Formats: sequence, C-alpha cells, structure tokens
Amino acid sequence: MVPRLLVFDLDGTLIDSQIDLSNSVNATLAHLGKPELPLAVIAGYIGDGVSMLVRRALGDPEGDVHDDEYVTAALTYFLDYYRIHKLDFTYVYAGVMEALAEIRDAHHGIAMAVLTNKPVRPSRDICAHFGMDRFFFQNYGGNSFHTKKPDPTGLLALMAEASALQPAVGPIVAGETVMIGDSDVDVLTARNCGARSIGCAFGLAPERLAAASPDVTAKTPAEWPERVRMLAAALAR
Repeated sequence: MVPRLLVFDLDGTLIDSQIDLSNSVNATLAHLGKPELPLAVIAGYIGDGVSMLVRRALGDPEGDVHDDEYVTAALTYFLDYYRIHKLDFTYVYAGVMEALAEIRDAHHGIAMAVLTNKPVRPSRDICAHFGMDRFFFQNYGGNSFHTKKPDPTGLLALMAEASALQPAVGPIVAGETVMIGDSDVDVLTARNCGARSIGCAFGLAPERLAAASPDVTAKTPAEWPERVRMLAAALAR
C-alpha cells in the first residue's frame, strides 16, 4: 500500500531559485530607487507568492504603507525582469531527477504533480526547461486558483484530477496524498485537508519547516523514495 498522489512544491524543493529570485527583487528595488537587500534576507521572504515577496521587500508585508498602484507597478517590474532572468542561476537540486524516476518506477500508477505559489507560467517553463515536466501530470501555480497555499484548494483540485486518471481504482482521499515541500506553507497545506507531508530540510526555509513539524523530513531529495515507503507503512497500519 503506497500513497497514490505526491504533490511537490517547486522553489526550495525541486529547484534552487534563490539567486534569480533575489536578483529580481533587487533589480526591482533599484528601479524604484531603494537600497538592495542581502540575499539571506530575501530568502526568508520566499514561499508565499510573488506579491507577498515584493511587498516584504518593500517593507510593506500587510499592505499598510504603499498604495495598490505603487505595489502593482513594482510587481509588474519584478515579473517582467524575472521572466527574462528566471534561469540565469537556477538549478535542479542534486538527486531530484533520480528520486522522481525511482518513485515512478517503484510505484506504477502513482500520480505526481507540482503545486507552487510561484506564478504558473514560469513554474511550467522551468520544469519544462529541465525536463522535469515528464514526471508530472499537472503543474499549478499561485495564480491558478483564487487562493494560494496554505489554503488546500489547489491540493484538493489535484486529488480530484489524479482520481480521474484512474477511475476504476476509486477516488484519491487526503490520507493517500502527500505534499512535499521545504516550508511551513507546504506542511500546513497538507494539514489543512488531512494529507501527509514530507519536509525538505535542504530548502530555503529550514527553521519555518521544523517549526511546522512535517510528518517526516528528508535531508536530501535522494531520501524521498524511502520517506514515501515510510508513509506507506504508516498507511498500512
């Protein structure tokens, strides 16, 4: 007995995109005449979507300071810049491709997908560029639904779509679904609908991840297949 659906976060889980995201933030700040921020500071802002990333970089996480027109202009510049530079330094974490192939080969019929708070177009472009898209039946971003993670809407939609791929087996339930990600956002997304979670301690937000207490933790992508087996054993009890 194994989980039937694995859903992966993107930034900090499948790819290290910190430099390209940080460079895009600092290019936006420079465009606005503001001082640049250290990369380590920007890394702590990643995970809740580009709008929140830009607002945090502007020092306005709750939307109390800048008016909507100013934030929209900043966000537009960021997206235009990132669209061009999203692959300057971004790379797939070592072991990701091998782990995905091992999971697919060991568990025939298991469905895998991406659910990220990054806008869907760059998410799909990045996965296609690195050849990861062949492992995933779907790739949803932060603008694919009316809400973002940790709201479980996207995860529930993927459960329904994955169920439709194998109608004879029956619908996939939350307990057969695993969210794999590097931050508290991913753990909470799983918890908010009763799914399991694998935390990626090698990602961009290890402190936030640890505080959220994922069901199991992986120190490297190479550990994903074993962690899936651990969760399968838990399901079989």
